[in-house]
Amino acid sequence: MPVISVNGIEIAYDDRGNRDNPAILLIMGLATQMIAWPEAFCDSLAAHGLRVVRFDNRDVGLSTKFEAAPPVDLGAVLQRVMAGEKINPPYDLTDMAGDTIGLMDRLAIEKAHVVGASMGGMIAQIVAAKHPNRVRSLVSIMSSSGDPGLPQAKPKAMTAIMLARPDGSDRELAIEHGMRIYSAIGSPGFPTPDDELRAKVGAAFDRSYYPAGVGRQFAAIVASGSRVEMLQKLSVPTLVLHGADDPLVPVEAGRHTAAQIPGSTLTVIPGMGHDIATGLIPILVEAIATHCRAADEQSNPAIIMEKSN
Repeated sequence: MPVISVNGIEIAYDDRGNRDNPAILLIMGLATQMIAWPEAFCDSLAAHGLRVVRFDNRDVGLSTKFEAAPPVDLGAVLQRVMAGEKINPPYDLTDMAGDTIGLMDRLAIEKAHVVGASMGGMIAQIVAAKHPNRVRSLVSIMSSSGDPGLPQAKPKAMTAIMLARPDGSDRELAIEHGMRIYSAIGSPGFPTPDDELRAKVGAAFDRSYYPAGVGRQFAAIVASGSRVEMLQKLSVPTLVLHGADDPLVPVEAGRHTAAQIPGSTLTVIPGMGHDIATGLIPILVEAIATHCRAADEQSNPAIIMEKSN
């Protein structure tokens, strides 16, 4: 996969589909590489007439690791926040949103549909708020407005993500840890077979295993705070997708996000948790492709006229 220089760092990305088609950027969540956007998901979006770009966020995958920055303990960050202390991480979500715009610049993408999952949804929200002229539409998946009053993760899900990651010296131990996380946060209505899950976690480990980046990305989320005021000023067509059975970011977070964004559409998917399970791919692709097509038609009267003739 190619790597390109953006904002003084290296960003690994994947670019598929006709370059003349409307672009769609896929932003993944906490500690998760771009390959968590399944191949079938990306290929299906491309088949719907979209140029599909996915990439590794900073501090994960094959993008730049902030190795000069000190490691961050997730539990310590939570304790400091609960104590009312200010968090000063090496970067925040606005910096990560800047990476998205920088990648668009380097790829000569003037405007794009911006899709984010979990932390990626938060980044996508900031991109749409701060750079509306670069955004065709926004899709926020299993994400949140950042309002501190929203329900928290279920205890089992929170425990799973807070457990210290193995150091990577034992591949099997790291894979078992990853499988425990996915099992705790996954979609009960779309369960992933153990062999498929093992292959997915193993592929991520073999491509890049970097536990140190998890704490810094988590601190970036915490430091960025609420986006409620920002969301209330959004002016781009927005679709909010959320699982009815999400144990990590409860569905109330999706409902609250949609309620803040003027004119947004909320779709709650029964049986969906906090992952992009194979069984969810056709549901998500259809919802996203339909939303993107409608947004493009709305912004281009010529398309509407052509369809009516």
